[in-house]
Formats: sequence, C-alpha cells, structure tokens
Amino acid sequence: MRSPLSKKIIDIQPSGIRKFFDVANEMEDAISLGVGEPDFDTPWRIREEGIFTLEKGKTFYTSNAGLLELRNEICSYLERKIHVSYDPKHETLVTVGGSEAIDIGLRCMLDPGDEVLIPQPSYVSYLPCTIMADGVPVIVPLQHENQFKLTVGDLEKYTTPRTKVLIMPFPNNPTGSIMTREDLEPVAEFVKEHDLYVMSDEIYSELTYGSEHVSIASLPGMRERTIVINGFSKGFAMTGWRLGYCCGPAEIIEQMTKLHQFAIMCAPTNSQYAAVEGLRNCDGEVQEMRRSYNQRRRFLMNEFKRMGLECFEPFGAFYVFPSIKEFGMSSEEFAERLLMEEKVAVVPGTAFGECGEGFLRISYAYSIEDLKEALGRVEKFIQKLRNV
Repeated sequence: MRSPLSKKIIDIQPSGIRKFFDVANEMEDAISLGVGEPDFDTPWRIREEGIFTLEKGKTFYTSNAGLLELRNEICSYLERKIHVSYDPKHETLVTVGGSEAIDIGLRCMLDPGDEVLIPQPSYVSYLPCTIMADGVPVIVPLQHENQFKLTVGDLEKYTTPRTKVLIMPFPNNPTGSIMTREDLEPVAEFVKEHDLYVMSDEIYSELTYGSEHVSIASLPGMRERTIVINGFSKGFAMTGWRLGYCCGPAEIIEQMTKLHQFAIMCAPTNSQYAAVEGLRNCDGEVQEMRRSYNQRRRFLMNEFKRMGLECFEPFGAFYVFPSIKEFGMSSEEFAERLLMEEKVAVVPGTAFGECGEGFLRISYAYSIEDLKEALGRVEKFIQKLRNV
C-alpha cells in the first residue's frame, strides 16, 4: 500500500512548544511558565454578549468575510490604534484566529519557489505555512545585541530576486522585542526598493510597554504592500473564541476571502458578536490587563538582575527571553533539567528557530504568586549549576 501522506507534511517537524507542558501537566506541583495564553478571564461584557447571542439564537452563518458590523468596528479600531484606514467591505476579512490569516495569506500570495523572509526567533507557524504554500522559507537570524530587532543589514544578507514576502513578527513572540517608528522606517524603504510585500503579525499590538505600537502599514507607501494580521486572543484574553482578522489591499483580501470561503465558510458567529462588544467598550479592561502584565514584566527583570541572569529588557507581548549561555548546555537540556529537577516548565529558545539556541522563553501571563514561586525554583537551579 502506498503512503497516504505527502512528503511535504511528513518532513515538517511538530511544534516544539507543547513538549514540556505535556510532561508538566502530569507532574505534581509543577509550574508552567511557557504557554502563551492570558491568565485573565475574557472581560465580562464580552462573555455576556456571547451568552446573549446564543440565547437569541444568533447561531447561523455570517457572510464569508464576517459580520459587516464587526468589520466596521475593526476598521474603526485600526484607524484609532495604528492610524491606517481600511474599507470594511473590500479590505477586511474576519478569520479563525490570526493563525488562519497567516496560512491563507501565504497560500494566496506565493507561487512555487517564491521566497519568504522569516525573522527568527519567532512564532512557530510562519515556516510550516510557507512550506505548505509551496514557498521557500529563508530564515533571517535576529541578534541579541540588537535586542532582536530587524535591521536592513539583516535583510540585505538574505534578499534575492526570488524574495516576495517579508514576515514582520512584532511585538515578537518569543523575545518580547518591538520595532519603533525609527526602527521601521529603513526597513520600509528597503521593502519598497526591492518590491516586496509584508505580512505584519500584530497580534500583541495591545501589549506594549513604554511606547505605543507602530504598524509598518502606517509608514508612507506601505499600506498597499502590507497585510496587517491581528486578533482578539492576546489583548482581549479571547484565545478559545478563535477570532482574528486581516486588513490589506483589496486584491489580496479578495483572494484570501475566496480561500477562507472554501476552507472555513465563516468564523464562529457568537465570537464575532462578542468581539464587536470588545472593540466598542473594553478599552478599560485591556488597559488594566496591560498594566498588570507590565508589573509582572518589571518584577521578572528585577529578579533576573538580582540573580545575575542576563536578559535584555523586552517592551512587548508577555514574554522574556533570558540567556542561559553561561551554563554551557543547550536550551533543550536546560529546560529538561529545570523541569525534572525543579518542576518548572519553560520553552527552549530553539522551539522558535535555531538562532534561539542559548535562550529560554518565559511567559509572564501568570499571577505574581506563581511567578515568585517559579523564580525561586529557577534561582535554586542556577545556583546549583554555578556551584558545580
């Protein structure tokens, strides 16, 4: 019997994020600091709207592109937040999480052999989605010395005549790095000079500290070259509602909507109604979550400094990316030993690309009490390593 599977899917490695948490979930007294999920409940008024729509029987298909009411709110939100205007009817698509938008966006933009620049460390989906779209992933290693920001110097090394799309994963998962307007301007000029398109994953745009998020789409000449991808999972604590969206040039969104139509039909209806309420009335709750994350971020940075554990200061998302190079072991070995010896689960940096070697992703989407307990165990572990 011949294999029922394609070689392409067999060759793709599974996500490296879940490995340690599957073990931790079965380990008594283990603390997990790795899952990229808010520990806050979805704001009550969003949940209440979801309940109301179910009670009223609003459970039918919406239009393929999503409720027009929601698309209107998304466009108002983006104009308010990133100062870019989109047409809700022709330049906006509601998706099943931001991940679906990444997948169908690449499938609609790439022909076989087109190259996609993927800065790493970064979210695990970009590379397999590129491969499944018959594109060629080209890894652009980000440097700790540059706070894991993307520079034109990085791009010049990896851009070829076959390059078509640049992924912009900022604020970044796993590093927490951000790109300011000053950081983005030379990158935008490079993109225009080389006639590239940008897929800007801005799922953590609500979670920046010390400065407002800046979208590359807001820079001169970039709106027509950029697909902005965002959603409700992180900023609105709506992971299980599975709702995202993308905005961009009408010719791209039209084809993405067509593919979404065949594969998905429409995003969950009650999630869409609930998201309308979130965009209209939950700025206060989002701000409170951001304030709490910032408190935890500062706590971790102070603790790392006290321990003598090197870590650049991140200003986005809810992750820190400390270096463990001083201990002379791989990220995976460090994470395995930390889990087995001190019952703390973290993610090896290599789960987000080989250039993540020597680092760990630690999420601070946990209570201060859990973070204190976990960091106490981390400190005990690294003191043992230093005393060997």
